[in-house]
Amino acid sequence: MTDQDQALTVSGQVEKALSELAEAAALGAGQIVVLGVSTSEVQGRRIGTSGAPAVAREIYEGVRRVRDRLGFETVWQCCEHLNRALVTERSLAKARGWTIVSAVPVPKAGGSMAAYAYSQLADPCLVEAVSVDAGLDIGETMIGMHLRPVAVPVRPSGRWIGEARVTMAYARPKLIGGERAVYAPPATQAPPSGTCD
Repeated sequence: MTDQDQALTVSGQVEKALSELAEAAALGAGQIVVLGVSTSEVQGRRIGTSGAPAVAREIYEGVRRVRDRLGFETVWQCCEHLNRALVTERSLAKARGWTIVSAVPVPKAGGSMAAYAYSQLADPCLVEAVSVDAGLDIGETMIGMHLRPVAVPVRPSGRWIGEARVTMAYARPKLIGGERAVYAPPATQAPPSGTCD
């Protein structure tokens, strides 16, 4: 961790990392970011051992500042005890056709972060699974199962939030075709040497 990153609060570290992810992925309105967080790891403890609502509040605040500025939506991954279900607004779940499941996350079953996020939403629910545009993982909580293929890693300038390792990625459309496929508009690329005619 750099001296500059150490000087930032947890919410400031989250805001910085998520802003970098948003820039790399060109995130904006209509897109969705999944967040997986171990508040235990942020405190330098083993995942699942020392959940902290106060740390969750700081992380949520850092995310909220970026989300409010850029307009993307967020979903919050629960821990393995709720099968990594996700906290979201019911209206978003219905609009996306996600399968809603019946549980309320609490610190010991869902995790402190998911429980805190649930308490902050207007009409929260849990959904079984999503396939979203980007993800921020604080403490190696394994969010990859919720990203659309193909995931592109983003290296944050600060690799830690508190004492937790940070990993980030965004999803890009699959490249299809073979050696003659074109992936950029024709005006920006030389014409192919052959055709399919």
